[in-house]
Amino acid sequence: MSELPVVVIGAGPQGLAAAAHLVERDEDVVVIERGHGPASAVSEWGHVRLFSAWPELTDAAARRLLEPTGWTARTSGYPTGAEWVSDYLAPLAAALGERVRYATTVTGVARQGRDKVVEAGRKSQPFVVHTVDADGNDARLLARAVIDASGTWGLPNPAGADGFPALGEAAASDLISYRIPADVADLAGSHVVVVGAGHSATHAVLRLSELARRTPGTRVTWLLRRGSAANVFGGGTGDALPERAALGSRARKVTDDGVVDLVTGFRVAEFRRSDDGLTIVAEDGREVSAVGRVFALTGFRPDTGMLREVRIDLDPALEAVAGIAAEIDPNIHSCGSVAATGARQLVQPEAGFFIVGAKSYGRAPTFLALTGYEQVRSVAAHLAGDHESAARNELRLPDTGVCGGSGDFDDNAGSCCAAPAVLQIGSSRLNAFDPARSLTLETS
Repeated sequence: MSELPVVVIGAGPQGLAAAAHLVERDEDVVVIERGHGPASAVSEWGHVRLFSAWPELTDAAARRLLEPTGWTARTSGYPTGAEWVSDYLAPLAAALGERVRYATTVTGVARQGRDKVVEAGRKSQPFVVHTVDADGNDARLLARAVIDASGTWGLPNPAGADGFPALGEAAASDLISYRIPADVADLAGSHVVVVGAGHSATHAVLRLSELARRTPGTRVTWLLRRGSAANVFGGGTGDALPERAALGSRARKVTDDGVVDLVTGFRVAEFRRSDDGLTIVAEDGREVSAVGRVFALTGFRPDTGMLREVRIDLDPALEAVAGIAAEIDPNIHSCGSVAATGARQLVQPEAGFFIVGAKSYGRAPTFLALTGYEQVRSVAAHLAGDHESAARNELRLPDTGVCGGSGDFDDNAGSCCAAPAVLQIGSSRLNAFDPARSLTLETS
């Protein structure tokens, strides 16, 4: 199997970085990307500005691969998703050349000649990566190892609070979006509802709040499942990423000013359609009516369908890689940063198979690009036989400044720590929301 390539699934930030590390170690690698260009998922949210600065968004091996081509790393500023692609990810994919195969979907990963049940001789068999191209032609590619960096973008969570679509959610699908809006002008004068408590939901709320300030009659309602909004506004001065803190501060202001109606403890059970629009019904019977559009931004979950014939170990609650679940569980994670993870934590029962990037976090919402870059550095070192480097932690992640714990899910008792301080960032930025500065969590 030593003559076979390592197959990387996904040409997003982590997939391309993994390939760069493997190339630097003279390992043969093939990257398979479903989209027609690099980082196709990032391109779909290209209008969103990230809260990580440029130095936190590029990988070291990728920079070393790119610099001989005349590419220069950006040292300051906060790119949009589109700028991240055009100024870094697309050049990186171009530098990798024919190693990246586009418009090809991975439909399954298995061991050659053995389904999931068979144990005898399993480790001595190569992986078989099943693919289908844009014309429907299927193929198989043998690999000595597989790195799944396919992300979670393709499988957003529903609005329904129990993890399944709410009653009527499918029937109202033309009025419900699971993506951050790029243009909200057509929503002027209507009642818009955002469901969710993460950075994507916060971004959407801020974008819509500016529309509400400009256009009389525009209403914005923000529905949170938790009983408290304390953690929604971020870590303030305790957040080592200042623009992430600023995002929360702006969200606090639009709710305090009454531009956005914040409703806590609202767990969506049903959508009812009428001539007046949608009525959203909570599990406790509360209703929000006359809704013209809903943005359900409740996170993502991993699609593991293509992995059904390989042996993987995922946490039963988060669907994250079991080895890192305790570090990232939002139910129990306390104040401070999430530790960096590498090959040792990401190892699977199927030797030579790794899940990295946002997909490794499953449903957990705390993923950063820096985390993924450290993951793939370690995994590439492991696959190249450099176990000393694989075991080394070369990254200290920035503190979130946000307290975890589930103590406020059913009441207003607050989180496990004191309420976070609010970062004061200047009246001009607080009084007028600038969509060009709105920031959200980077994803794979």
